[in-house]
Amino acid sequence: MISSMTDGASRPTAGALRLIESRSEIPESVSVGAYLGAVGEHCPFLDGSRSRGLTGWTVYRIASGANRYAVEAELFYAGVQAAERLRPLMGLRHGQLRCENLVLLGDVVDNSHQELLAWPHWGLKNLYSEVGVMFGKFAKGVVETDRFGRCIPSPPFTFLTVRASVRRLDPGFLRATPLLASSLAEADDDGRDVFREIPCEWEAVKAWASSLPQPQQH
Repeated sequence: MISSMTDGASRPTAGALRLIESRSEIPESVSVGAYLGAVGEHCPFLDGSRSRGLTGWTVYRIASGANRYAVEAELFYAGVQAAERLRPLMGLRHGQLRCENLVLLGDVVDNSHQELLAWPHWGLKNLYSEVGVMFGKFAKGVVETDRFGRCIPSPPFTFLTVRASVRRLDPGFLRATPLLASSLAEADDDGRDVFREIPCEWEAVKAWASSLPQPQQH
């Protein structure tokens, strides 16, 4: 596992995201209760995770004047930190119910939240599939569908979710990316460094992610 690649002092993009609220089960800076109540029927594990205090929220705000590249980089690093905190806990009791959510507030001129999430989510999902960590992205106001094709209520805020994968279910979410689905189905976390073959800097990660087969259109 990694420990130091997200040190802000070594990143020119550090400061693009401001920490508004450290991890909490019930954040004060955003309202999550009504939304989670509405989406509970689409996620069979949500109620169990919340009732055991295993769903966490960390809230960030985009700094004034930050550009898209810097926000992408910092969101990616925040995702790495969340994944690395999660990995040693997944094997514990109820570890499969653990879920970390990274909320993104604020805006970048001429860039939607969907655009800001796209590359960090794609890079994180591909890096961590082999160790059984699943990432999801939910942009404010955007309607997604669940694995049965039902519409999921749009979120009142934008967030990335980081959780332990469910091998019997999650590959079904990735039909548009069969190689990624296969990697997730065969995932095994042996403590490996997911950056063993590529540099951990965002520029290199984004270039690597750009070279991967893109989702198939159906």
